[in-house]
Amino acid sequence: MPRKCLVINIDRCTGCDSCIVSCKFENHLPLGTFYNRVMQVGPTGTYPNIERYNLPVQCQQCTHARCVEVCPTGASYRDSESGIVLVNEAKCIGCQYCLYACPYGVRSFSEEDGVARKCTLCQHLTADGKADPACVHNCPGGARFYGDLDDPDSAVSRELAKYDDACIHTLGAPEGEEPLTRYILSPSTAHWKELV
Repeated sequence: MPRKCLVINIDRCTGCDSCIVSCKFENHLPLGTFYNRVMQVGPTGTYPNIERYNLPVQCQQCTHARCVEVCPTGASYRDSESGIVLVNEAKCIGCQYCLYACPYGVRSFSEEDGVARKCTLCQHLTADGKADPACVHNCPGGARFYGDLDDPDSAVSRELAKYDDACIHTLGAPEGEEPLTRYILSPSTAHWKELV
């Protein structure tokens, strides 16, 4: 099964929020609903040695996805072809267990439709392998990459290969979720801070 995910090069992220806006447009999200956010980490340190960086956060495509494990109907599931964690809205009963189980707070609940929703890595665009998710396509800094971690020729693998292990990070996983999303942050830009 593929391990499709995002790689985000924080060294290049300017915090412009284009990923948020393009996601909202592509997925027709109502006011107040977001599948991703850009957090500011810092400032930390003491003058003149101050650090701050932008941290885009969306579904981390966890290997051990708690949202899938707690779903009583199987509405939250991992697609066998793409490996992407998705929601089958026809099976969702609106219990919101998946929202509470996600340690990253990146799921949404549609009050109008009574179902859980989340980032799908734009599966409607990416399923045929010819397009990138909207957030990747519209990132003006070229900070976002999409692909299969197990494919050495994928955009994510090629970008990760440019950096040593000290520059590659994942969000903390308190329950052992093993998130697939990777972040690149060089010490010359800032030092990684564990947030979860």
